[in-house]
Amino acid sequence: MKKNMLILILSPFLLGLTLGAAAFHMKIPHDFWDRMLPIPHGEMRVVVVKPGLSARQCAQAFHDQGALTEPPSDLARWMARLGIDRKIRSGQYRVSRSGAWDMARQLRTVQPIDWSLTIIPGMDVFSLRTLFDGNENPALSGDGEKDTLRRAILDSRNYPAPMRRHLPGGEETRAAFLLPETYFVAEKSPAELVRVASHTWWDRYGDRLSSDVTSRDLREKAILASMVQREALWDEERPVIAGVIANRLEKNMLLQIDATVVYAWKLKGKNLTRVLYSDLEVDSPYNTYAVPGYPPAPICIPSAESWEAAFAPQENPYYYYVARRNGYHYFAKTYEDHRRNIRKARKE
Repeated sequence: MKKNMLILILSPFLLGLTLGAAAFHMKIPHDFWDRMLPIPHGEMRVVVVKPGLSARQCAQAFHDQGALTEPPSDLARWMARLGIDRKIRSGQYRVSRSGAWDMARQLRTVQPIDWSLTIIPGMDVFSLRTLFDGNENPALSGDGEKDTLRRAILDSRNYPAPMRRHLPGGEETRAAFLLPETYFVAEKSPAELVRVASHTWWDRYGDRLSSDVTSRDLREKAILASMVQREALWDEERPVIAGVIANRLEKNMLLQIDATVVYAWKLKGKNLTRVLYSDLEVDSPYNTYAVPGYPPAPICIPSAESWEAAFAPQENPYYYYVARRNGYHYFAKTYEDHRRNIRKARKE
């Protein structure tokens, strides 16, 4: 009986104490609580917040990337309560893994690291190196033995685990699987770029690969996508050009892709701005005017649209095309029609 009476007496007291503490907490300045209840120093995590995210989406990002130990909705509420829901900026946040309240308190003071790396469609392994300085990739300072970009591209651990069994070898080939985009990275390093760009490729195209697809099959898709990237200026023509290349391969015709000749000369240290007849004599496995079939590796990093074209070439009757002044092409079924198209293009 006395025990029940004690509970009845204490219950309102405890409830009032709880409500009072909550009210007290809301009115006392935040620095008071920072002194009284320091933020625990847990495992450090780096969270990428992309541009344009709402507070709720930001909270979800902290949860999904392993920094938040409580539901994202709790963090979103604390962000609104502390007035930081509309102040959060994009970038990389280095925070201590914690619950919602402690995470919100960290976000009041922590500043994002604004590192971004942009892979432009059509980049090759040479131009990809320009994204880093000599500290990030010592090869740029003349130390070829410490080419961290090459090592990062060749390190299979930087790619999604289910992608590795399909992944072809070779630096030029693997670079093709770094999907062009602007990436906000946790650290400005070649390894981090390879990780985020290859995961983006896999997230987009992994379900296109059947269980029996071989690394050779995937290499050929990458080579086709890279040639389409270099040959087509307008996205709507990419599937058409992919179809032309497929038609020529089926007929055992030489591909005669100018872009592969340009790349062959680049490997020899010469940059072509225009392909002349004399350039077609270059001794290289990339010279598709002399060597049948696909070149040995992709010649650049394809865009998403070029990858789409490689996965689904347009079925068409064409075997030839010639560029017009506006970047579009005339397509032809026969060599005679092709010659007429060449004359037509020169008159424009």
